[in-house]
Amino acid sequence: MAEKVIKVVELFAGVGGFRVGLERSSNAYKTVWANQWEPGKVAQYAFDCYAAHFGKSKNHVNEDISLVKNQVPSHDLLVGGFPCQDYSVASTGAKGIEGKKGVLWWEINDIVRERRPSYVLLENVDRLIKSPTAQRGRDFGIILRCLSDLGYAVEWRVINAAEYGNAQRRRRIFIFAYNERTPIYQSLLNRLQSNSENVLFDWLYENGFYAPAFPLQESRNPSKRTVSSITGKDYKTLADVSDSFKAPFYNSGVMIKGHIFSEDLMPKGVPPIPLKEIRQKEPVAERFFINGSLEKWEYLKGSKKIPRIGPNGNAYVFSEGGMCFPDDIEKPARTMLTSESSINRSTHVIEDAETGRLRLLTPLECERLNGFDDDWTNTGMPERIRYFTMGNALIVPVITKIGNRLLEIL
Repeated sequence: MAEKVIKVVELFAGVGGFRVGLERSSNAYKTVWANQWEPGKVAQYAFDCYAAHFGKSKNHVNEDISLVKNQVPSHDLLVGGFPCQDYSVASTGAKGIEGKKGVLWWEINDIVRERRPSYVLLENVDRLIKSPTAQRGRDFGIILRCLSDLGYAVEWRVINAAEYGNAQRRRRIFIFAYNERTPIYQSLLNRLQSNSENVLFDWLYENGFYAPAFPLQESRNPSKRTVSSITGKDYKTLADVSDSFKAPFYNSGVMIKGHIFSEDLMPKGVPPIPLKEIRQKEPVAERFFINGSLEKWEYLKGSKKIPRIGPNGNAYVFSEGGMCFPDDIEKPARTMLTSESSINRSTHVIEDAETGRLRLLTPLECERLNGFDDDWTNTGMPERIRYFTMGNALIVPVITKIGNRLLEIL
């Protein structure tokens, strides 16, 4: 494997989470092209951070992907984290099928169609499998159909990083597609031809891509299991899928030749890293401490019931439960958002290790929560952007586990 080179293209690269995770796995992973572009921003801080660590190169591109996708070179593995949006399509007469404007999935789809990499690894928020609200599963169904039409099988798993030994309770869906020319595709196809549904569900538990790296409890859950199809007479075109497809996708599943098998799986627990283990031990600057009254924080974190008027004019009561305040440092952190450090209900507040005073997380601690090296984002960007980029970032050790698993199936 030391002689094997896996050529990687990284889309929507941010500050390089996929690249860091893969390169920690093996020096076999070689990024041959990367793109990062923050629309509507003059300052491109995330790209500058990427370039600071990986160098300035003609293959590190800071432009709108829709304008430069034709530059993407041949590669083995395409990776990227893309926004959860409305993926609906429409039939447009002579133009065929057209995706919703401004949705980055269609740029990924175009690149896959043109370059046909052996493997595709994508990350998204876990609500993707349930969107949109009015037609649950449609958006994910469109993605599956696109990949199926291009000759790929797809496995997905919603992974909570804390359940596999990390310091943050961050749930994300990881979508792994493999082309029909790969050995793992042929192995899955042989199982499909056995005409046994249980064989396909066994794949999720034992033989599939994710199972060895992210082990599961042995107990099966047939009450939360679904078998469906994204092709056939009901879905002759992608527009048909957009118009009428819906399915109760669960946290794990596999799709091959349009046949979908999905089940709600239970992870086999690996102890997480508690917040106290990533907390800075050295003195922290005064600006991170909460001074004065705590009333606003206590209100934001507390339970509440607020009378409101809905868009239809009807009155209702908005309610939310209380949160631990300050955050329990014996547990892993909650999901970190891009608003981290602002006066916000979702912002972490912890006791300082040295003084016991309440304070916010530092940017360095946020980097640790995502598994980056200390001061990874300390490349000249404003402090608020350091928080923002970490709120958008991947959990790097999860990518390293995935990278290790990919090496095993090559």
